[in-house]
Amino acid sequence: MGTNVLVTGSNGQLGLTIKELYGLNDEGLNFTFFSKEELDISNNQETTKIFTQNQFDYCINCAAYTNVEQAEVDVDEAFKVNAEGVRVLAHACQLANVVLIHISTDYVFDGEALQPYLESDVTKPINQYGKSKLKGEHYIQEIMERYFILRTSWLYSQYGKNFLKTIISRIDKKESLKVVNSQTGTPTSSAFLAHIIFQIIKTGVNRYGIYHATPNGKTTWYGFAKEIAKHFKDYDSHKIQPVEEFTSLAPRPKYSVMSNSKAKKERFVFEDWEHYLKETILRFELR
Repeated sequence: MGTNVLVTGSNGQLGLTIKELYGLNDEGLNFTFFSKEELDISNNQETTKIFTQNQFDYCINCAAYTNVEQAEVDVDEAFKVNAEGVRVLAHACQLANVVLIHISTDYVFDGEALQPYLESDVTKPINQYGKSKLKGEHYIQEIMERYFILRTSWLYSQYGKNFLKTIISRIDKKESLKVVNSQTGTPTSSAFLAHIIFQIIKTGVNRYGIYHATPNGKTTWYGFAKEIAKHFKDYDSHKIQPVEEFTSLAPRPKYSVMSNSKAKKERFVFEDWEHYLKETILRFELR
């Protein structure tokens, strides 16, 4: 029989990583993947139908509106996916007795902290993306009993658009770069996050709630770029220069490092963020 797992938003970074690492392996898990084109989670009728026609044990919600800048303009669309869509999905999961594993963000915090945020710390998002994601979290907590909300940050992989791929493409062209040095957080590889999700399902852990799912350590976007450059010996990393600010529509938290100590108590293994960066660059041979 095995465990049946639905993955929504399966053509995003995390969905594609799960498909590559776990979706094709027979580990007693049966994955069903739906892209946002195949399943609009904000459509109540469509979503309910998927759950009534199948018997899922878990739903991994990778469906999200993730364009932080555009969310400032396209507020309704951001809330439609990140809040209302999550509300619909939470109801469907609750009715079908499905455990929801939902991906949230460090941007639910205001960035004014001086030490890593705990799951219990006060949330106060400063941009529309963060506000929409926080509302989604609240819906899950109001509607469901069996859920994992995994807050993560600075997600990267070999898929889609992300900081790692942008920097590598500039390095390949031997270009000079100016990278912001005034925001501190933790880069997270989608393979690391997929592994945490996989462990939750395989171990059947049932201490539900919010968890921070980021590797150990912290850096700035400038520090992240310099670390990426270390893996490209023929590139002069002095071409990467720090800048204090970039003009942007969306205000960004200055500090969004999150403590992963709660997740560590579940015996999940966490390495430093640099370890996962190296692993990603080596595994996918992006050079």
